[in-house]
This record gives sequence, C-alpha cells and structure tokens, in this order.
Amino acid sequence: MPSKFTTSRRHPLASRVAERFSFGKIPEVLPLPDLLAVQHESFRWFLEDGLREIFNEISPIEDFTGSLALELTDHRFGEPQMTLDEARERDANYARPLFVTARFMNRGTGEIKEQQVFLGDFPIMTEKGVFIINGTERVIVSQLVRSPGIYYDVNKDKTSDKMIYSGKVIPGRGAWLEFDTDKKDTIGVRVDRKRRQYVTAFLKALGIAETDEEILEMFGGAESIRNTI
Repeated sequence: MPSKFTTSRRHPLASRVAERFSFGKIPEVLPLPDLLAVQHESFRWFLEDGLREIFNEISPIEDFTGSLALELTDHRFGEPQMTLDEARERDANYARPLFVTARFMNRGTGEIKEQQVFLGDFPIMTEKGVFIINGTERVIVSQLVRSPGIYYDVNKDKTSDKMIYSGKVIPGRGAWLEFDTDKKDTIGVRVDRKRRQYVTAFLKALGIAETDEEILEMFGGAESIRNTI
C-alpha cells in the first residue's frame, strides 16, 4: 500500500484553482520537478525556430523554368478564436491562425509582390501539455525511429526451410526500399511497403537497364535474377 495519499478539492471561488491536501505521514523530501517542462520547451522551440527552419528549407519554391519563385518568411500567430472550455464544449480544435509573409518574384521582369497569407489553424499546446482536437485532449507519444541507413536480415521460411534474405534502405527523407528473396528464389522490392514487385521491373523503371540481357549481365546471370524475368 502506498504511504501517501493526496486529494483535490475545487476552490469555491475559482473553478480552475484546486487545493491539494496531503494525508501522507512522510513529508516530501524533494520538490516535485516540472514534468511538463520538456514538452513545453520543445513546442515553444518549434513555434519560434522550428517553423522558421522549415520555411527556409522549402523556400524558394520555383517553377520548372526557374523564372518564378515563391518565398515564405516571417510567420506569426493570431489569437485563438475560442477558449479551451469553448473548444471542449463545441467539439472543436483549440488552435491559433498561422500567417506567413509570402513573397512572389518574377525573375524575368524583376517584379516582386509581397503580402501576408493565412496558412491554416495551428493546434496549440495547453498548460497541461495536451492538445484539444475535436473537443478531446490529445497528447504526442514519442517513438524511436530507425536511423537512416541500410539494414539486413535473414529468416528461415517455415514451409520450405529455405533461408529468406532481406535488406531495407531507409533514407533520411523519401521512400523506403525493401528488397527480399522468397521461397521461389526470386528477388522482389517494395516501395514504402506497397505491393511487392520483381526487382527487374524496378530497375527498368529507374532506367538503370532497358533489356533483360543487360540486367542478367549486371548480376552475372544469377539464378534469382533469371527467375524474375
């Protein structure tokens, strides 16, 4: 049984203020740290610096000729359209409007047009470290993501006892590529975990080889490649 119990009671004059009473026999030795400080600091950095880095990364957005360009700079937030309680009651999002300065440039004529545009409503973290989405409190759950690189694996097929080899190419940004063999001794590839295709069709689509003979020559006439032709 725990040695300490706490309870909360609503303050009669303020609905959001709660008094805490401790019934524990052992006094607190250390003050309780702010467990939400990491979330608040991270979100504050994203609002102030993270968004700016994203806009700098994608700007300028150019057409295929390079004569027209669009830059997004100087973002700012407006005031929320409703309070936290109103967002909960209306099953709405607690958010603030996001505006950016859009600069359109015509490099051919030297014309530059600039104005502030509305990008959308941006969800805002509350003091509790949660977001109000459709009137419901939501939290962000951190996940461990594999670092970019190449990963290899080998398993035994349960029906044929044949060794199945696989390799994953995980980029920093872009589509995942998964190469594998099967019990029929063919090599296939999946792009972003979609339907498996023969690796020969994948190489032809990339323009690496145009004919089956070229592919066979590249792989030294390997039987697993020959089975996919």
